[in-house]
Amino acid sequence: MISDAPFASPDSEPTIRVQDKTLLGFRRSIDNIDAALIHILAERFRITKAVGEYKARTDLPPADPKREEEQITRLRQLAAESDLDPEFGEKFLRFVIDEVIRHHETARQSE
Repeated sequence: MISDAPFASPDSEPTIRVQDKTLLGFRRSIDNIDAALIHILAERFRITKAVGEYKARTDLPPADPKREEEQITRLRQLAAESDLDPEFGEKFLRFVIDEVIRHHETARQSE
């Protein structure tokens, strides 16, 4: 909802001034990107779940430090090429890797 009122009602989209239509457009784009990120992460975790189940069945360890370092190096490079801070790219990937390993450990305990 777009109006000249400075505040939104609790059950509506935040109200912004008419002159902030540009801001609203940016925010909608961000919301769409956030949704896409969640869907992509969900797909990634579906695949890594299958990897964890495979590792558990074949008695492979949940973590693969060599693969993790290769991925971190690759993601830092991709981040730099995309004008994103490589440190942020690494922190993000490490967060994801830690969660994947936790899932793999759970799968191993279930076998």
